[in-house]
Amino acid sequence: MKKFLSMSLIVAMTVATLTGCGGGSTEEKGGADTLKIGSMGPITGGAAYYGTEVKQGAQIAIDEINEAGGINGIKVEFNFQDDEADAEKAVNAYNTLKDWGVQMIVGATTSDATISLAAETANDNVFQITPSGSSVDCVTNPNAFQVCFSDPNQGIASAQYIAENKLASKVAVIYDSSSSYSSGIYENFAKKAKAEGIDIVATGSFTADNNTDFSVQLQDAKNNGAELVFLPVYYQQACIILKQAADMQYAPTFFGCDGLDGILGVDGFDTALAEGVMLLTPFAADDMAQATQDFVAKYEEAYKATPSQFAADAYDAVYVVKAAAEKAGITADMSASDICDALVEQMKTIEVEGITSVEGVPMKWDENGMVDKAPKAVIITDGAYKAM
Repeated sequence: MKKFLSMSLIVAMTVATLTGCGGGSTEEKGGADTLKIGSMGPITGGAAYYGTEVKQGAQIAIDEINEAGGINGIKVEFNFQDDEADAEKAVNAYNTLKDWGVQMIVGATTSDATISLAAETANDNVFQITPSGSSVDCVTNPNAFQVCFSDPNQGIASAQYIAENKLASKVAVIYDSSSSYSSGIYENFAKKAKAEGIDIVATGSFTADNNTDFSVQLQDAKNNGAELVFLPVYYQQACIILKQAADMQYAPTFFGCDGLDGILGVDGFDTALAEGVMLLTPFAADDMAQATQDFVAKYEEAYKATPSQFAADAYDAVYVVKAAAEKAGITADMSASDICDALVEQMKTIEVEGITSVEGVPMKWDENGMVDKAPKAVIITDGAYKAM
């Protein structure tokens, strides 16, 4: 009997010890001690510049937040996965992050990958905010938000800027009809250009399977007297277009959107060909606002390069998560679904002044998850982006 009682006492003490060490569920005891933010984008392949910028910009924000004590006093873990700008691989990256225990997503980086990801995060009710997925289809679900301008807004703002600054009366457009990013901007640019009295004298399209020779589109623009060529394309195609335009001695004004950001970093590209190119962007590295200069200094110290708007949008996206999370009072032991519900509710009301917003005019979000912030314009001068 004594042996039996002794064994019973040992078992009881063991159970009590296990329970005290967190043997209960995390819902009951709060065993988790960090918040997990996941992200994805291309860090290999043709679009690697974008994903690398997003990863590095977000990392600076994460480091700053942790150094300042975290979110609601909770440190943040960050996990970035390579999706090669591919829709299927973005889903694979998300599944890897789920296995890791992700609670919030800052991603994806490109539009098509973000659209594919959005279906998964909506099904799981996981909060998602994309730094740079600009298609309206990125935010069709209530759990999804954008920090970048949407494609319609980029097209509309570009037409307005060209008209208000009297940059040209005759305009040509070259766009990628196989890209939701490019075609979405073009369609809204064309509508707004007509309303603004801008004459689109030539429209040339291409696809992902035919994106190395733009001589026909450029010749059509030149023959029709286009003073400005609007390029809602990515910088890889823009490099070729600028080179081929120079070869045929055609020198209109070239005007693009955020996809052109990165053109100065292309290996082997003669940056003199980009002299005078203008683009709408939410970020200019030479902006003298203190927050911008602090970010640029940290980025250049860490990565030996000047950050682009993709890095800046990712930096802001992390701080948007922080603002919503702190207002919602989220804790590390909450499920990803509960965190999503709490963040979505706060996104309806928060205003965040970031480095991609105009100083004194904070960002806010509409009922569709699209950001409301003022655009900026930059011009490439002497191989650098200059605020206009």
